[in-house]
Amino acid sequence: MERLSLDELTGGALQEKFGRAMETVVRNMQDPNTPWKVKRAITIRLTFQQNEDRDDATVCVSVDTKTAPVKPIETRMAIGTDLGTGDVYAEEYGSQVRGQMAFSSSPADPSELLIDGKPVDPETGEIKETENVLDFRAAKKA
Repeated sequence: MERLSLDELTGGALQEKFGRAMETVVRNMQDPNTPWKVKRAITIRLTFQQNEDRDDATVCVSVDTKTAPVKPIETRMAIGTDLGTGDVYAEEYGSQVRGQMAFSSSPADPSELLIDGKPVDPETGEIKETENVLDFRAAKKA
């Protein structure tokens, strides 16, 4: 029997499919969101179906990859019921303490920072009781 070159089989399509599968596997191996210990695999399958006269065959060529799954991401949520309305709620708080404001949730303009409808000093985090607050820091610099 003559030797069959796999890179010429199906007009080079097998080689092309293998190249894409190899890239998929290597990208998966480099992904920090996947476990490093999981083995990856590429399977090349040739399936032969002959005719009744046994003088012709259809060959199906497939290339499959087995990659590592992406690791799940965890977060934390405070859940409860609003006693005033009876509505249930779920609020993500991640790694911070429940009810504590995160820096990422503060507005871009610190002068817009409000807690319970009251303005907050962006430097100290203190709630300003009145709008006519004396800023001793600014007076000290002058």
